[in-house]
Amino acid sequence: MKDQKKQWSRRQFINSGVAGIAGVMLLPKIISSGKSAAIADLRLGFIGMGQQSMFLLNGFLQIPGVQVIAGCDVYGIKRKRFEKRVKAFYTKAGKESKVETYEKFEDVLSRTDIDAVVIAVPDHSHARIAIAACKAGKDVYLEKPMTFTIKEGQELKKAVRQNNRILAIGSQQRSDPGFQHAVNLVQTGAIGKITKVNAYVGAPPKPYDLPEEPIPADLNWDLWLGSLPEPIHFNNQLDPPISIDPEQNEKIWGAWRWYIEMGGGFTTDWGAHMFDIAQWGLGMDRNGPVEASPIGDGTEYMSFKYANGVVMTSEPFDEKKTKGVKFWGKNGWIEVSRGYFKASDAKFNPDKKEVSDGPYETKIPHQLNFVESVRSRKDPVVPVEIGHSSCTVCNLGNIACSLKRTVKWNPATEIFVDDTDGAATKLLHYEYRKGWKLV
Repeated sequence: MKDQKKQWSRRQFINSGVAGIAGVMLLPKIISSGKSAAIADLRLGFIGMGQQSMFLLNGFLQIPGVQVIAGCDVYGIKRKRFEKRVKAFYTKAGKESKVETYEKFEDVLSRTDIDAVVIAVPDHSHARIAIAACKAGKDVYLEKPMTFTIKEGQELKKAVRQNNRILAIGSQQRSDPGFQHAVNLVQTGAIGKITKVNAYVGAPPKPYDLPEEPIPADLNWDLWLGSLPEPIHFNNQLDPPISIDPEQNEKIWGAWRWYIEMGGGFTTDWGAHMFDIAQWGLGMDRNGPVEASPIGDGTEYMSFKYANGVVMTSEPFDEKKTKGVKFWGKNGWIEVSRGYFKASDAKFNPDKKEVSDGPYETKIPHQLNFVESVRSRKDPVVPVEIGHSSCTVCNLGNIACSLKRTVKWNPATEIFVDDTDGAATKLLHYEYRKGWKLV
């Protein structure tokens, strides 16, 4: 097989013109099991109606036995788009539907007819809304990275288990046959003892530097900011504009993710995918590194050291700087990314059907796994504990870069080691804005 298939970027998919309602009908049809089909509809509410939410909506709408009945967003025009798409889908399918939209997520959670919610809001609001959902008795599909801070992840873990909820993280690479094949080879020892890992994700966040722009009349900017403590002025790149008639969807991904005041940069945006795969392959789920070292001091990439001596670096494995993972073993190596697989020996190659192609935001099997987990009351592919351990790696990298020094970490107790000045410990969380609370 060829070493590399054509890779789709998020931008390419957006520009392909299939991201709208037509894209719904182009996705592969899901055939549910007889057991699932016999169960009453799973009624979903959506919290957050931006670009990623629209991709998720396209997938969930197609799963038999799932009914989307409500949603919310702080941006009025995005509520209108959501309602239009849901109604269009059900009309085309010849089904009756009634969908309600709200500005505040609490209105969705207060509805007793909603079984589960899909949360796709900016990272700084993940934990607060997910914890509230658990307390309201809702199961949760939560976008990655799981939380904005390590402390938030610790509290969300408690909320999920104390309230007996199903929570799945949107780390859809875990449901991809190509990544599953790579991890299986690593864990079964096919390439020998792992000596090092390259997991390239990109740069950490930078200070916010966009110019101030007028706030749209139908955007509740105060609710968008939520718990963030520092005054942050609006720029439309943070919540990209759209139009309904004619339909014009977001041209970029929300830029909040690139700025340290609101997001974790590429470290969390892509680390939640690639560090996650590396952790999985290394058998470090629910565990983690014991050291995180920053960019600097002669190093171009952050690195993580595990107790067994293996070092993972956020370093490219090719000249294209492909965002992916390379496992180095004593008997060979494996490179894996989205729609791409390459190995030191052809015997390690997967079947062609195991390397997925096409836009990643449309991958339904991961969403189907969540639906089946809700019905069976069994943990999904990426439960809260795994989401937290993978997210913690990302945050440790950013903390090390922020402090410009190596930090030592105990993954069992989730406490920094030898943090004599308390600087690292302080970055486990931040003080919420007055009037906002986590639990």
